[in-house]
Amino acid sequence: MSTLSVALTGNPNTGKSTIFNELTGIRQKIGNWPGVTVDKKTGYAKYDNRAISIVDLPGTYSINARSPEEQIVIDYLLNERPDIVVDVIDSSNIERNLFLTLQLLEHHIPILIDLNMMDEANKRGLKISTNKLSEIIGMPVVETVGRSNKSIKKLLSIFTSTVMHNYKNSELIDNHIAAVEKIKQDQLDPDKCEEQIIALRYNLIDTIIAQIVDTSNVASSSVTEKIDRVLANGFIALPILLLMLYGVFEITFTWIGQPIADELDFLLNTWFSGVAANTLASIGVASWLQSLIVDGIIAGVGSVLTFVPLIFTLFFCLSFLDGTGYMARVAFVMDPVMRRAGLTGKGVMPLIMGFGCGVPAIMGARALDSEKDRMISILVTPFLTCGAKLPVMALFAAVFFPNNASNIVFSMYIIGIVMAIAMAKVLNVTTFKDKQSTFLLELPPYRIPDMKTVFLETWDKGKGYLVKAGTIIFAMSVLIWFLSNYNMSGPTDEMTQSFLAYLGAGVSHLFALQGFDSWQAGSAVITGVVAKEAVISTMGILYNIGDVADDTAAAANQMMTALGGSFTALSAFSFMVFTQLYSPCVTALGTIKKETGKWKWMLFAFAYTSLVAWFISLIVYQAGRLLGF
Repeated sequence: MSTLSVALTGNPNTGKSTIFNELTGIRQKIGNWPGVTVDKKTGYAKYDNRAISIVDLPGTYSINARSPEEQIVIDYLLNERPDIVVDVIDSSNIERNLFLTLQLLEHHIPILIDLNMMDEANKRGLKISTNKLSEIIGMPVVETVGRSNKSIKKLLSIFTSTVMHNYKNSELIDNHIAAVEKIKQDQLDPDKCEEQIIALRYNLIDTIIAQIVDTSNVASSSVTEKIDRVLANGFIALPILLLMLYGVFEITFTWIGQPIADELDFLLNTWFSGVAANTLASIGVASWLQSLIVDGIIAGVGSVLTFVPLIFTLFFCLSFLDGTGYMARVAFVMDPVMRRAGLTGKGVMPLIMGFGCGVPAIMGARALDSEKDRMISILVTPFLTCGAKLPVMALFAAVFFPNNASNIVFSMYIIGIVMAIAMAKVLNVTTFKDKQSTFLLELPPYRIPDMKTVFLETWDKGKGYLVKAGTIIFAMSVLIWFLSNYNMSGPTDEMTQSFLAYLGAGVSHLFALQGFDSWQAGSAVITGVVAKEAVISTMGILYNIGDVADDTAAAANQMMTALGGSFTALSAFSFMVFTQLYSPCVTALGTIKKETGKWKWMLFAFAYTSLVAWFISLIVYQAGRLLGF
């Protein structure tokens, strides 16, 4: 029996991804659509001995092919012709969702209408007649609660028993399609044609809603509206947002993430490193190979893996907040601030993604409405504290500011946000001049996050860090070991005479006024362009800090001594600021080239961010000296 193909489509915030995750679990693969840097999610399920392939199409409000997401949806549905197309609708916002439904029907695409989030619709007092909707449209309709196992089984049962080509549009829909075609034939002006068709759709939606929805029991004020009076209130919303972010950092660096990281640090860099060294020595492995494995690979990769608990804890917190519906409010709250920078509140969403990784954040800018907003967002996103910068901040904060580590790391996030907004303003009034953009944003209702979705999103984002540790950082650790142990004459026991020392010394002269002009710091800056995590692996190899990784007072003092030759507390803070702001990694630079289509923007991003980082770190260090730090 052939594999059944199913496609999930629908508006954003309809619970479509939750349904996809529940249907497929970990049996899913995430990549990019051919030629487009938009996530392609494909998963697999099995029910009643039938294999089912499920594609989660990008969320979209329409299929007018005006954005890559819209183009992907309509092309896939028309060209691939999956066996079943599921139109996932938020039952509590059914009127808005039906616009996409009508467009799908206009393209003669048979659909299974999934009235999802029926629990939320019931809480609001909405009563929806599923049978009447099916009768009016002519397509099958099912009610679901995305997180309910019963609903998922219901969907799987319908998938394996429904033959979609047996369903035909109702007479009402056929008449609507005929009216749309007549407008297209009679109206030559594309804009007027579109206006008339939109009006026609909404008139039909009003007719449908009047027959299927009973709003007599709807409360005048919903729970979401009551919560928004506090969390989205213009006066106190921004302080609440800062408190939310601060709470995330306390959870990450004080309560959960750091204690786990300390244990992993000891396990990898003290116990495992010692066992590996003793084992290699006992079996007579050559000293150079021992050094490569212990001082190169284990010290380099191990120092990066130590921060995995911090990365996963941070991603979990952000995914959890997103699941509650709060992250959409962040865009609303930040709109007045972003407008001062020449952007809209919607522009803050790619920046929030930048807290995870700059690459998807740069890709996410394509969702913005204007080319100006998109370009500015792409060019300022690298200032944010991505997951790769986090280990650098965590290490230096723990060593030089042990009593205020979370506050110091939090300050790096604030510096990144402030610089992103400030440079957006500069770019807006210099490089990019355009009219103000409009701002349309749907605020989903507050809800308890689906923990399965939260965990899957956390893993999906965090595994990228693990992949880097196993590939890029592994290769960089070997390269750094080679450069730090060899020179033109061959192997050298004096690291100060190595290739890396010469390269680092050449770069270090640029930072004499910032207080970190050692060749080790210069070397870390160089490798950090390849991957920001490589800054830590470089430090791990050059200072051999992997041997003192247990988070005790004695170990912290030894680590302080190891780094103390290159840094003071002030110069360490200046180095953190520079690392926070300077050039995106090569992967992000490549993404900028791909998204903008021009080499000049990639080179511009490298040059201007590094220049900004140099000046800001200079100001920090020199101002600190004047203040007596």
